[in-house]
Amino acid sequence: MANSKRVLFQKRRLRVRNKLRKVNAGRVRLSVHRSNKNISVQLIDDVAGRTLAAASTLEPALGVVGKNNIEAATKVGSAIAERAKAAGVEEAYFDRGGFLFHGKVKALADAAREGGLKI
Repeated sequence: MANSKRVLFQKRRLRVRNKLRKVNAGRVRLSVHRSNKNISVQLIDDVAGRTLAAASTLEPALGVVGKNNIEAATKVGSAIAERAKAAGVEEAYFDRGGFLFHGKVKALADAAREGGLKI
């Protein structure tokens, strides 16, 4: 029986997450979610089980409400880098979930790196 796209996505997501758990040395996780209409990112402290900072294209302050392109991903990446500095986070593991590291996900990661977040 052939696997559906959703099943394959979930397998990739769990594989990435499990690898991050093995190498995680108390650093926070930069988790990305991309839908057809929006892109969002969170800084998650897995030890304490809480979100330290978040950014999304749903925020009117970023000026890209409802857009899901590389430009919007770049703005979200720079916003999360600023919020990470405000929360006192300098290093994070990049959790791409089941998404491939190209296009919007890569643009977000590059913008976060340029903003000063060490990934």
